[in-house]
Amino acid sequence: MADELGIELHANTRIPDDYYMLSDAELDARILAAKAQLGEQVVLLGHHYQGARVVQWADFTGDSFKLAQLAVTKSTARYIVFCGVHFMAETADVLSPDGTSVILPDLGAGCSMADMADERQVDTCWSMLQERFPTTKIIPITYMNSTAALKAFCGENDGAVCTSSNAEGILNWAFARGEKVLFFPDQHLGRNTGYKMGIPLEQMVVYNPLFGDFECTDEQLENARIILWKGFCSVHQKFSVEQAQEVRSRYPGMKVIVHPECALDVVLAADHVGSTEYIIKMVEESPAGSQWAIGTEINLVHRLAETQKDKLILSLSGPNVCPCATMYRISPQHLCWALENLAEGRVVNQVKVAPDIRHWAGVALQRMLAITK
Repeated sequence: MADELGIELHANTRIPDDYYMLSDAELDARILAAKAQLGEQVVLLGHHYQGARVVQWADFTGDSFKLAQLAVTKSTARYIVFCGVHFMAETADVLSPDGTSVILPDLGAGCSMADMADERQVDTCWSMLQERFPTTKIIPITYMNSTAALKAFCGENDGAVCTSSNAEGILNWAFARGEKVLFFPDQHLGRNTGYKMGIPLEQMVVYNPLFGDFECTDEQLENARIILWKGFCSVHQKFSVEQAQEVRSRYPGMKVIVHPECALDVVLAADHVGSTEYIIKMVEESPAGSQWAIGTEINLVHRLAETQKDKLILSLSGPNVCPCATMYRISPQHLCWALENLAEGRVVNQVKVAPDIRHWAGVALQRMLAITK
């Protein structure tokens, strides 16, 4: 079947109830057996936000950027089983060669941020900008957390994809080619990156797709360098300056490190800001006895606390944890079911991007990879 954006999702019947009756030990044994049977035919990619019971089986772990690169370098496998969310699986399909099947163990594993921008909304915004600025070169940049259709839009319109790791480099590339940037779907990453680059806040305005209009005056839009989409990550938006103040008052010497999907005031209150890979590197390379309050998804925080026992590692949100609910949809049961079907010659939950979208999304992604080599 195909959804309205042209993404073909091949799904078998729902996972049998029997899988939910298996003990952890039984699931582990069956996943191990299926992986062994498939051998080098399959590679498992696991996002850092996955739960421990799933990510333990990943051949490679990473953030969106790292996993996008792995989808290219590890594409000799016949199957890529992506333990992440739908836009990541789409990206893997775009970057992998023909003949490679990308499987998302649960097709319901989406991304609330990616859902905040669809092709029709972006087309509406783009048409308004083209009508308003007919002689101005505007470069569209989409965050990795977006559908393949929006990546294709950027590919067709001289734009590119970015991640939290390379957003500054991509924006510098864009401004070397145009006067304005339309940045979607995460307003916070766009604003934080622009601010870091020295772009005044008054030169960054917001487009609200729900109302189909700009949240600024005509003069502000005229002077804007970055038009930000009114989207956000439901996890990272929950972190606050008050949480940073509280944790520092309780733990003198505590360092606060946050993801750039957090709001600007939180980013300014933090000691360090960076991508998931940056957060991991900073914490792992810090000296014994270091104290870290981390503003990102709780699974990663728990994993760092488990592996870095010589340091005090806490979630910035304290006991009010911030899980990524859609990541939790990839369960050991779904992984076991998908692998066992592959071992028996059945491809389930394949994510396959339509050819025209695949081409242009590939153009935008390859631009990103070339810029950030």
